[in-house]
Amino acid sequence: MLNMDFSQRVVIRTAEQPWVASPAAGVERKPLAREEAERGHATSVVRYLPGSAFARHEHPLGEEILVLDGVFSDETGHYPAGTYLRNPPGSGHAPFSKQGCTLLVKLHQFDQRDTATVRVDTNTAEWLPGIGGLQVMPLHEFEHEHVALVKWPANEVFQPHRHFGGEEIFVLSGEFCDEHGRYPEGTWLRSPHLSQHHPFVDQETVIWVKTGHLPLA
Repeated sequence: MLNMDFSQRVVIRTAEQPWVASPAAGVERKPLAREEAERGHATSVVRYLPGSAFARHEHPLGEEILVLDGVFSDETGHYPAGTYLRNPPGSGHAPFSKQGCTLLVKLHQFDQRDTATVRVDTNTAEWLPGIGGLQVMPLHEFEHEHVALVKWPANEVFQPHRHFGGEEIFVLSGEFCDEHGRYPEGTWLRSPHLSQHHPFVDQETVIWVKTGHLPLA
């Protein structure tokens, strides 16, 4: 088990983490949270070397992917950097990458009733106005769970706030900051239910953020 105590705040600067081999040749991972070796809840950064593939597998409680670079593929299509995908509970596929790619992958974390298949190209999807100078790109929501990209202009300071159901962030560009520290590109943060902070940035920063999905106890 790795980082499965959801009452604890976790910060991992993934650029500093080593790649770990997976069961598939040419597919490597940086585990961020993991319930068991090859099953159950898992959050990882995954790298496919050019020409690599992973055997067909099923997603009993779903799979969520954000393509960070390259082109990720399976039998349903080819998904370039910036694509957000959700494969619902009970789905399966045989993924591969001809040119190579890097992904943020979350497995076995869906509500069983959340059956939507989602494909969003964040390169072309619309940014909506958020609080203050923020821009928000909604990606998915189901009941209390919300997933979005958030773009922060330089020198933006957000209001102090508390996270009902927790918050999870992956810094895509720039540097995200709060009173606890500074988090450069590639940092993964998970903050527990009812945690609070006062975030800000010095430079333009884009984050992937999910709220309301962590255990309440």
